[in-house]
Amino acid sequence: MARGNTRQRIQDVALELFAEQGYEKTSLREIAERLGVTKAALYYHFKTKEDIIIGIFQDLTRPIDELLAWAADQPRTLETRHEILRRYQRALLGAAPLFRFMHENQASVRELSIGMSFKERLFGLNEFFQEPDSSMEDRVRSVSAIFTLHAGTFFMQNVEGDPEEKQKAVLGVALDLVDRAHRKQ
Repeated sequence: MARGNTRQRIQDVALELFAEQGYEKTSLREIAERLGVTKAALYYHFKTKEDIIIGIFQDLTRPIDELLAWAADQPRTLETRHEILRRYQRALLGAAPLFRFMHENQASVRELSIGMSFKERLFGLNEFFQEPDSSMEDRVRSVSAIFTLHAGTFFMQNVEGDPEEKQKAVLGVALDLVDRAHRKQ
């Protein structure tokens, strides 16, 4: 995530510290020290840690918002659902440091505005996979496809193997779940 401008550098360093120490144990002073700037210089861009994490969240989840907007204009076909999963996986991979932070700081995230915002995005994404007449098992398969991408994107990092092959396998399992949930009756 090597980004250039000062605001982005602050976000990158803060996210590193949040991952190393936890959100609650990281102070604005530590972020400023790691950056080699004064606390006042940091305040120019962000007043609080929550402002920093909200900025990171907005920047890194923009592709998910764009995906949701795109999907809203698409037909509810199996091919569209496949494309949603492909694009969602790319968005997850692009925002991996944020999602790692969210996973490792779940208690803090629940208390922050980003927690509810992310939950709303997931519910919105799930709507593209649910059909009113689907069986409960098929609804679970659809939800599981989304969470397969989440779990696979992050937990597979600890599994030995080629990263591209692992991500291809994760996507394959998610696509299979959607296929099974939306098979022709």
